[in-house]
Amino acid sequence: MKNLVLIGCLVLIVGILVGCGKTETDTTSKLDNAVNGSSFLLASEPAGVVGVKAARESVQDNDEVVVVGRIGGGLNPWVDERAAFQIVDPSLLACSDDKEEGESCSCKTPWDYCCETDKLPTAMALVQFSDAGGNVIKQDARSLFNLAELQTVVVKGTAKRDDAGNLTIIADGLYVKK
Repeated sequence: MKNLVLIGCLVLIVGILVGCGKTETDTTSKLDNAVNGSSFLLASEPAGVVGVKAARESVQDNDEVVVVGRIGGGLNPWVDERAAFQIVDPSLLACSDDKEEGESCSCKTPWDYCCETDKLPTAMALVQFSDAGGNVIKQDARSLFNLAELQTVVVKGTAKRDDAGNLTIIADGLYVKK
């Protein structure tokens, strides 16, 4: 009987130790999945910058591009839990921008460009940051790059076009304008 109790206690102790212990592999794999956003940040604005509208009109699939835009274009311009967001050509006015006399527009989310919705389809692009394997990074762009709606950014990368003419920029560099 004593042996059974002793064996039972040993099995219980071993089970607790094995079940509750975190291995170095668990911690390492979580760290490996994290990306340092500073590796994408550019110290100065790259040359050859064009607006989103000009890029949509001229760039072909796989062209190298440098595009300037403001984060926005919808109620939620972010791709949740991904390093991706929408930008809008800087020529469009957000609802919070100064308007000409006699014009007024106000809304709770000025980054949705609710006063310019008719112009948005040809003035927007999606920006994505990818890992070494070509997959969109699984971290929120807001925290990865310390970004917010209506910030002006310059994105350097490769253009991807779809059949509908939409423009996605697979970014390898980001310059945040002050």
